[in-house]
Amino acid sequence: MSFDQLGLSADLLRAVKEQGYDTPSPIQARSIPSALAGKDLLASAQTGTGKTAAFTLPLLDRLTAAGPQKPRRVRALVLTPTRELAVQVTESVRSYGKHLPLKCTAIYGGVGIGPQIRDLERGTDILVATPGRLMDHMQRGTIKLDNVDMLVMDEADRMLDMGFLPAIERIVKTLPKQHQTLLFSATFSPSITKLANRFLNQPEVIETAQRNAAAAAVDQSAFMVDSERKRELLTHLIGSGDWRQVLVFTRTKRGADKLAKQLEQDGIRSTAIHGNKSQAARNKALKAFKHHNVRALIATDVAARGIDIDHLPYVVNFDIPTNPEDYVHRIGRTGRAGQEGNAISLVCADEARDFAGIRKLVNTDIPAEIHEGFEPQKRVASAPKRGRGNGQGRPPRRPRSGASTRNSRAGNSR
Repeated sequence: MSFDQLGLSADLLRAVKEQGYDTPSPIQARSIPSALAGKDLLASAQTGTGKTAAFTLPLLDRLTAAGPQKPRRVRALVLTPTRELAVQVTESVRSYGKHLPLKCTAIYGGVGIGPQIRDLERGTDILVATPGRLMDHMQRGTIKLDNVDMLVMDEADRMLDMGFLPAIERIVKTLPKQHQTLLFSATFSPSITKLANRFLNQPEVIETAQRNAAAAAVDQSAFMVDSERKRELLTHLIGSGDWRQVLVFTRTKRGADKLAKQLEQDGIRSTAIHGNKSQAARNKALKAFKHHNVRALIATDVAARGIDIDHLPYVVNFDIPTNPEDYVHRIGRTGRAGQEGNAISLVCADEARDFAGIRKLVNTDIPAEIHEGFEPQKRVASAPKRGRGNGQGRPPRRPRSGASTRNSRAGNSR
């Protein structure tokens, strides 16, 4: 199947081809025709499979078909959990809508509200927003949503995890009763099903992969290592392998800053990104990482949402997440858009129980090596049995040869 067969307008097909894509991903092939037909969607797909384009393209098509509106009023609302993801979605809308007479505006926290108010006063067709900042504008009376025809909830599972349900409820109540809703989530959970039952009208349910599965293109492995030796092991792995880039997850903001400084001391160019950083600082760190000016980007879960790096070869869980679904989101930063990647977890004794929960969720026997000096008697739960590998502390293999090959499908960042 090609994009030409999905029913998109000529201007959108032109933009798609200019981006270098001709074959839709499974989530795009199934979602776009249904969304164009005006159906509500409850869609789940592995991260990195093109979910952003799956709702961006039909959104632009439907607004264009409805004709221009003067003065401009918000006709499509996209809710995202983080400002990074809001920026990414906005870039996607503008890239695909470059030949269309539509305007897109993004509003999110961490930056001054004044320029956003001025942008809204000039009018916009598409609004991309984080729930918290959108609520601020609604309370100030600087935005009206009574003309919205389409609502998209992107990464809805993360919005629920971040406590945005009350804000979502208040936002949806202000929308016209008749509107189309597209709900996208990396995972299906009881809370997502409940949300869909409340806000979607007879939705078409689309799943393109095993529920809650990690990306198939990601090679997963782990090391059982004492907590005080994690930093030493990470430095060894980065230094001994061909690790041109690595995204490292920590549980806390303080831990991210500390690890970035330690890696710098070890001769590895590093920077941290987390919620306490200003938006300007976060943008600067991400730009430095994308341009290979730093080798390691240390991030917390919230800050990493929306990070989309082309051909990112490695993700490391320096701290194991207590919520198993966060693991799926984390490792989804690699192995995106048909590429292949590597996800490595450093598991200390008191994280063994959390790691066991991750293996259960993804239904995968993630191979684990025992790092030299690990003391099993410290474990609070039995550690995963040892998998492939015959050396202690041996770095995992390098990315597979396909890791640097560009795929023809529209990526999640587009």
